[in-house]
Amino acid sequence: AMRSIHDFGGIFLHKATVDGRKQINGLAAIVESAMGQSPFGGGLFVFTTRRRDFVKLLYWNKSGFALWMHRLEEEKFRWPLKMDGDIITLTSQQLSWLIEGYDIMRMKPHETLAYSAVS
Repeated sequence: AMRSIHDFGGIFLHKATVDGRKQINGLAAIVESAMGQSPFGGGLFVFTTRRRDFVKLLYWNKSGFALWMHRLEEEKFRWPLKMDGDIITLTSQQLSWLIEGYDIMRMKPHETLAYSAVS
């Protein structure tokens, strides 16, 4: 079973599309080279294909890599192409929205307010 998306030390989306034939070794190499991260560091790494009909999630699971894939039969994932940066850090909520088909660029929660006093 896949770990809860709340249990990762960060969720990192690779904005550029990847070759749909890439599997664990190829995606782990992208994490190291293009994303500048360790694939063994507790993060969850999110990829899509050129057609945006696949999402692939890669993570290290104590004794080996796990790769989770979701393929859409008719629609496309709404990939956040206009967000800044080549690597986008997502919240677990944003990842859930993305997988469910929502455009996370247009879904912004209320700003978190940090007050120090009530008066």
